[in-house]
Amino acid sequence: MLKLGEKIVIVGDRFEQNLPLGEYGYVIAYDRNNDSAFDYIIRVPVANRQFYVPCEDIELEETLLELEVDRIEREALIDFALVTRNEELFKHIMNGGREEEQPVEETGKEALSREEFIRQVNLKAWI
Repeated sequence: MLKLGEKIVIVGDRFEQNLPLGEYGYVIAYDRNNDSAFDYIIRVPVANRQFYVPCEDIELEETLLELEVDRIEREALIDFALVTRNEELFKHIMNGGREEEQPVEETGKEALSREEFIRQVNLKAWI
């Protein structure tokens, strides 16, 4: 739930109210009516109007700025990895920080003979 007076950015127009997308606004009230589809009443100074909006149509300015900073940082790291031909860094960035799973080799177990394998399969099928 957003606080009153917080600066927001209009990111959608779910109910086609001709909201000025990408413009700034301020939360001025909550719509506490349970039968209403709207969550907030916002004031948009550029349009010199107030709008009733659902929470999906607006986003905090801080959140959008953080997302943009993360995107720019990621693009800069990709460019750096490509220029320096750092394949490890590039793969790390493209995987989102997740490590690639290395195939696990079973060196501790002996290779089973054909008869032993069939016997184990039959035992498991019996159970």
